[in-house]
Amino acid sequence: MDIKAVSTEALAYLGDSVLEIRVREKLVRSGISGSGNLNRASLSYVKASEQAAAMQTIIPLLTEEESLIYKRGRNMSGGNVPKSATMSEYRTATGMEVLFGYLYLLGREERINVLFEKAYES
Repeated sequence: MDIKAVSTEALAYLGDSVLEIRVREKLVRSGISGSGNLNRASLSYVKASEQAAAMQTIIPLLTEEESLIYKRGRNMSGGNVPKSATMSEYRTATGMEVLFGYLYLLGREERINVLFEKAYES
């Protein structure tokens, strides 16, 4: 598979799922139970504003390649900005999703884990 031929939209779509599974795993491992509690807790991770803040934490840790992929996603046009986020937050969150989708397709699970943990350390 030629990773460079994969559309930015497809990478964001996949990256959203990659982040979602990491969040769900983190919450379950933390001992939270009950679907309502888990869904409420997940909002502090998956909202565009929260993803944007998490992305700001890991930007200094990105390699040159990762930074280019993040910027490719951040600069992607289109999309529906949620009411709870600014355009800047939405674009930053989309860049994060593209980055995680890209890393997943390359099989870089360890790198995904490192960046996810750093992004959501606090």
